[in-house]
Amino acid sequence: MDIVCLGEVLIDMFPAEVGRRLVEVTAFRPKPGGAPANVAVAAQRLGAATAFVGKVGEDIFGHFLAEVLREQGVETRGVRFDAKARTTMAIIAQPDVNHPEYVFYRNPGADTLLAPEELDRDLLSGVKALHFGSLSLTDEPVRSATYEAIRIARQGGALVSFDVNYRPSLWSGPDEARTQIEAMIPFADLVKVNEGELELLEGGLPLSEAAARLIARGPRLCVVTLGADGSYFQSNQGEGRVDPFRVEVRDAVGCGDAFMGAVLVQLALHGWSDLSPARMQPLLRYANAVGAITAQTVGVIPALPTAAQVDAFLQAH
Repeated sequence: MDIVCLGEVLIDMFPAEVGRRLVEVTAFRPKPGGAPANVAVAAQRLGAATAFVGKVGEDIFGHFLAEVLREQGVETRGVRFDAKARTTMAIIAQPDVNHPEYVFYRNPGADTLLAPEELDRDLLSGVKALHFGSLSLTDEPVRSATYEAIRIARQGGALVSFDVNYRPSLWSGPDEARTQIEAMIPFADLVKVNEGELELLEGGLPLSEAAARLIARGPRLCVVTLGADGSYFQSNQGEGRVDPFRVEVRDAVGCGDAFMGAVLVQLALHGWSDLSPARMQPLLRYANAVGAITAQTVGVIPALPTAAQVDAFLQAH
């Protein structure tokens, strides 16, 4: 297996209108979502063999989500069903296309109840890259399951990828979030953040200095998504900023997941010892293209491109 994504697959309730706050939206449409699940599908479409590990409710949404993953070619033998907890739901508003608002229905959500003993150890032990986000650190037992999955994957030499993916409403406050995220960073080889998450962790430091502080904690690579301004990377082999593609944005939800799927495909399939600017500049240009394509369609999974579509986009730009 090339890439295993661990964490939440959930129902995203997308707003019927863009330009309204959460309490102003008149209707919502259910769509499959969850950052690690989106990354798994994105990477699968780009040519990697991917699997998802996590827990859903023994309910209509849980079975629907598992079937969606299977239809997309994602291995689901690591999915567990919980009879006592519902599948997590995220209610989304888009006051503008680039800054969504989220409210999570998760008290508890089934994804938080994945236990270490429920992990598919054979799946994790042979993987090239393990990817997860901070939503798996908010509660037990999924937090312990995440650390155990890292231990198993690392024994097999896997790249460990951590998307900070900070969602304030799921934490008691920023201090709790910062404590759990900072505790995880030394276990990751790759950390992905956006500008707001970088500020949460490192205050108002300049981009290069803030990323350097993250690298100093143990990761080999830090990538920063900058929205309409492109992306940035830093490793102990160098750093650089990569320009964006100018497209008409219809929906920015999931663009970071699409970007991350592209990064992981390149590193998992082609190696991650070379993190020099000469390697990372074209790699992030490719990932920026995947994010830009995704932004042009409403909804995440329907918008994720194939490798052929990315190649065509790059030739046209």
